Amino acid sequence: MEPTDFIGGNAVLLALAAFLILCIFLGVRIVPQSEKHVVERFGRLRAVLGPGINFVVPFLDVVAHRISILERQLPNAMQDAITADNVLVKVETSVFYRITEPEKTVYRIRDVDAAIATTVAGIVRSEIGKLELDQVQSNRADLIAKVREQVAAMVDDWGIEVTRAEVLDVNLDDATRAAMLQQLNAERARRALVTEAEGRKRAVELNADAELYAAEQEAKARRVLADAEAYATGVISGAIRDNGLEAAQYQVALKQVEALTAVGKGEGKQVILVPAAAMDAFGDAFRMLKGKP
Repeated sequence: MEPTDFIGGNAVLLALAAFLILCIFLGVRIVPQSEKHVVERFGRLRAVLGPGINFVVPFLDVVAHRISILERQLPNAMQDAITADNVLVKVETSVFYRITEPEKTVYRIRDVDAAIATTVAGIVRSEIGKLELDQVQSNRADLIAKVREQVAAMVDDWGIEVTRAEVLDVNLDDATRAAMLQQLNAERARRALVTEAEGRKRAVELNADAELYAAEQEAKARRVLADAEAYATGVISGAIRDNGLEAAQYQVALKQVEALTAVGKGEGKQVILVPAAAMDAFGDAFRMLKGKP
């Protein structure tokens, strides 16, 4: 048998084998874990292939789109917004998303990144327009939550899940920043004056309390002295009542002696004139001490 006859007789078998190999190659699709493939048949959506081994009809089904389902980040964007109190601010935003339904993303939106960026910019401007500047600065968490919620609702029809939507920074223009700085300095000066005034008021209150305390203590001391004098007077009155006139004469004589003694304690050289009655007072006092009339 000639070689040409052998090749001619097996050509059909070889062609059939090559066709089967091509069908297997075209009919088996291995999809990576990070992707989903959109299959079309004659230009119409046929199926969405998930990760792993998938089978399609060769020559009829075509993988038209290979979509990554990994999470993506849009470039940080800056947009202008006006607050409720007419302050112009520049807002920096960042968005993370991932495609969950490739069939919606492929056939409903052309440029996903641009669409999401435009949606976020509009929502941020709308939400900031409802707040005053102080509320924007202090309620950043509430603002982010509202933006994320509205963005997620808007892009749901595109088969996209927004995992994060952040307001990174809120910047002011130079004029507004200078005005706010001036207001801040004025507020600090006001607080300093209030603190100083409160300090002076507290010092006056403490001084008044101290004077009141001193007056109370002096009054208590006078009360004690008055009670002591009253007690002494009562004792003397009792002695006079019990011993008659002699007790009174004794007290008078004793006072006279004490007075003369105090006069004699003066410093320096001095001349003291003692009245004659003073000597009688000494004598009366000594006689009373001895119990003689």
